[in-house]
Amino acid sequence: MSIVKFTPRSRDLFGDLVNVQKEMNRMMSNFWGDDEYPDTVNSWYPSADVMENKNDYTLKIELPGVMKDQVKISVQDNVLTIQGEKQNETESKDTNYHRVERSYGKFLRSFRLPSAIKSDKIDATYKDGILSIVLPKAEEAKTKEIEIKF
Repeated sequence: MSIVKFTPRSRDLFGDLVNVQKEMNRMMSNFWGDDEYPDTVNSWYPSADVMENKNDYTLKIELPGVMKDQVKISVQDNVLTIQGEKQNETESKDTNYHRVERSYGKFLRSFRLPSAIKSDKIDATYKDGILSIVLPKAEEAKTKEIEIKF
């Protein structure tokens, strides 16, 4: 009896397209193999939320199983880059895996910020597998309301 990966169908076209893209990426990665392109990053792709208010941008990135010392954050030319690696658990020769769905390896996410930020005031926290980065906007990037005089 062979084991087949169960993939529940989504109920919307966008979800189906995302699943097709993920499956194509997985197949191409398996075909070319990790050793073929050792400099390639993005063995897996952590999910991110990007929020904005009048004073700052906030990013929340899911990094379950990643140690905080394995993550590097940098900002250059209004591009925020988060990179790191999620280590695979050591395998035992006495263990037979029937299913492996968790992703491991290097990752890299870059976000182009639409306006200037105060790079010396960036704050990053890591708790319960969620990396939160607050990027305060520079004064020239904040929206200014102009009063109309009569």
